[in-house]
Amino acid sequence: MIESPEKRIALLIDADNAPASKIELILPEIARFGVANVRRAYGNWKSPHLKGWEAVLHTHAIRPMQQFAYSSGKNASDMAMVVDAMDLLYARNLDGFAIVSSDADFTPLVMRLLTDGMKVYGFGEKKTPEPFVNACSKFTYVEALGAPRAADDVSSATAPKDGKALRGDTRLVQLLRGAVDSAADDDGWAHLGAVGKQVANQASFDSRNYGYRKLSDLIRATDLFEVRQVEQVIYVRDKPRNKPAPAAAPKAKPKAGG
Repeated sequence: MIESPEKRIALLIDADNAPASKIELILPEIARFGVANVRRAYGNWKSPHLKGWEAVLHTHAIRPMQQFAYSSGKNASDMAMVVDAMDLLYARNLDGFAIVSSDADFTPLVMRLLTDGMKVYGFGEKKTPEPFVNACSKFTYVEALGAPRAADDVSSATAPKDGKALRGDTRLVQLLRGAVDSAADDDGWAHLGAVGKQVANQASFDSRNYGYRKLSDLIRATDLFEVRQVEQVIYVRDKPRNKPAPAAAPKAKPKAGG
C-alpha cells in the first residue's frame, strides 16, 4: 500500500501580534495536519518588542523576515506577509497555510486562500476579532493550548464553560445540532467522527476554545444530546426537546340571568 504524501503547510507568523511563548505548542498542532516546510516570522527585528521571538527562531527553524516600519502607525509586516503568502500560493507546491496572528486585517487573505482550495489554520489570542476566527478552516486560541511558558505571557488555559453557558451560545448549539442531524441515521444516532467532519465543513471550530479537550466532552457538557459508546465508537443523538404545553381552552362565559 502506497502512503499518501504528507500535506505541505506554510507557517506564517505575524510576530507583532502573536506570543512567542506559544510557538512550542503551536508547532505540534500544525504537525497534526501536515509538515510545516515553510516557516517564516515577520516583523521589525530591530524592535525590542520582538526580543521574545528572537530567542525561539533558531530553535524551531523559523526564518525571520525583516520588515522596516516605513511610516509611523502603519504595520508594514502585514503587507509583507500577504505578498509572501500570495507568492507561495501561486507557486502551487503547498496544501495549506498556518497563520499565527490576532489581527483581523488578515481576513481577506484567508478568504482568498480558501477560494483557491487551501486549508487555513489560524492561531491567535482570545482578543482576535470574530471575522478572522470564522474565516479560517480551523482556528485555535493559543490560550487553549496550555499554560503560559514565559513571564510576558499572562494568559492561562481556557477554563471549561459550563452547560448553561454552552447552551446559551446560539451559534454553537445550531452548529452541533445541524452536524448531528446531517450525520444521523433513521433513529437519529450519529457517529461522532461523522459529526466532527460535518462541524469542520461548516465552520472554524476547536472544542478546546470552549475548554474541552475532545468534541465528545464538549457535547456531553452541553446536556443537549444523548451519548452512547459501543466499544471504542461513540454515537450521539439530539435529546427530545420539550414541546410547549397546549393553551388552556377558554372558559365559557356564564349566561345572563343564569
